Amino acid sequence: MVVAGWVQNRRDHGGLIFVDLRDRYGIVQLVFDHQKNASFFAAAEKLRSEYVLAVKGEVKMRSTETVNPNLATGEIEIHVQDMEVLNYSQTPPIYIEDGIDTDENVRLRYRYLDLRRFEMQAALRLRHSVLMSARKYLDERGFWEIETPMLTRSTPEGARDYLVPSRTVPGSFFALPQSPQLFKQLLMVSGVDKYFQVARCFRDEDLRADRQPEFTQLDLELSFCAAADIRSEVEGLVCHIFKEALGRELPAPFKVLPYKEALERFGSDKPDTRFAMEIVDITGTAGESQFKVFKNVIGKGGVVKGLNAKGCAGYSRKEIDDLTRQVQAWGTAGLAWMALTEDGFKTPLAKFFTDEQLAAIKKKMGGEPGDLLLFVADQWEPALKVLGQLRVYLAQRLELIPKDRGLDHFLWVIDFPLVAYDAQEKRYTANHHPFTAPLEDDLALLEHDPLKVRSQAYDLVYNGVEVAGGSMRIYEKELQRKVFKLLNLQEQELQEKFGFFLQAFEYGVPPHGGIAFGLDRLLMLMAGKNSIRDVIPFPKTAAGTCLLSGAPAPVYSEQLKELHILMDVRDDKEESGSRGS
Repeated sequence: MVVAGWVQNRRDHGGLIFVDLRDRYGIVQLVFDHQKNASFFAAAEKLRSEYVLAVKGEVKMRSTETVNPNLATGEIEIHVQDMEVLNYSQTPPIYIEDGIDTDENVRLRYRYLDLRRFEMQAALRLRHSVLMSARKYLDERGFWEIETPMLTRSTPEGARDYLVPSRTVPGSFFALPQSPQLFKQLLMVSGVDKYFQVARCFRDEDLRADRQPEFTQLDLELSFCAAADIRSEVEGLVCHIFKEALGRELPAPFKVLPYKEALERFGSDKPDTRFAMEIVDITGTAGESQFKVFKNVIGKGGVVKGLNAKGCAGYSRKEIDDLTRQVQAWGTAGLAWMALTEDGFKTPLAKFFTDEQLAAIKKKMGGEPGDLLLFVADQWEPALKVLGQLRVYLAQRLELIPKDRGLDHFLWVIDFPLVAYDAQEKRYTANHHPFTAPLEDDLALLEHDPLKVRSQAYDLVYNGVEVAGGSMRIYEKELQRKVFKLLNLQEQELQEKFGFFLQAFEYGVPPHGGIAFGLDRLLMLMAGKNSIRDVIPFPKTAAGTCLLSGAPAPVYSEQLKELHILMDVRDDKEESGSRGS
């Protein structure tokens, strides 16, 4: 038998040397026997970690007492008859083994070594399996895989563009795509009907654990369909991916929650439903009490919402104060509380409530002795979103979130508001993007009460994380212009940014919609990782730099001249000083 790979480690037992040889498939033990092959034994004594070997030998069963149950090849070993050292290695700056506690910057600087580790190889294998199973499924469902341009026009899509200067058109720039949005819609206009793409996307935005400046979307678009049809297609795709890549069956169809219900029950538009602890409304009872804080908020159109932290009645005053400071950091004024004991309520609020009111609150919140009831009084959306954050915070603290990686909770959130109002800029902004279609039932509200207009948008949520988002698109020219006008996009800007897109609306646009998966984020969750950097072969740091290649980096002045670019780099202090002079 002939095998090749890297030396994982070497153990010298006198007349026998054992070498663990590693490749992407696993580890196999090599045996060098001095009595049978003295020449190769001497060479084996010089082997070090990460040397590259090719060996020929005889496969033998290990003795019962030497079987290694932790290895897939633990019952056999290869007795070496011939060996060639293909290459040598310095001592690696990181250990090539799983579970290492090494600074991430070091791992990224030597990513080619980091990727040799089995857990990183498993992430690459999962990425491959997911993409192959997705392609197979979509092909069988009649989708065509079509690439859209990487060099396109800069259009407002919510984040800063990465710009690419044009050498042939001085002073002009391409933009790297934030998504294939316009082109995939134009493919529907072109009669493609069913499209998908594994699309590279680029956004110049602040980074975090689940963001990268360049990332991958699995993009789908369909014509002559309704939102329910797209959701059904996606559910079939996700179930197929999980079966093929992880061997796990998903229950389908997935649950559907309207946006308002998701906020009312879970305080989030991407709720984690793996644990209970739902938000309860006590505005009616709170408004009948004598507690002025509650009554004042309710009098201004606000609400009082609560959570039942079961078993937490024994929290100390310091622990409750810590929770109060936490919710204040999230943007609300404070936190009220009631502890339930065998003797009744323990709370500074008791004097403001009648026994009947306290009993009503206890019943509504499912309170039992030992529970801690927590309340936030604020306007509807802020109150719910703060309690949504508190819900997850408490669930983590109380270890309510199952750690079983096989517990997969998928759900759809639908009926999002079409727009939000930006008080600072004094204008409406699109909650998804300006091509999202309003619900037909709400079209009459578009001009005089746009904040009440719901959209035909839908997000796919997996264990409390949004992994895909999409919508039915506007396909009528006048409606698209109305939405643009609502978003304060002027005619000149429309023509400059979207003229080529709007022109297509003159030639018969079919009803269509689509969705895009954040593929890296989905893979992160499927692999049980905490950062998308652990499922991307060559990621950037949180600062958006590549430690491996040193990008971004200066370029030669000759290159800038070819692009007709004159550099004038100033730091923030110099720039702010010049503005003040």
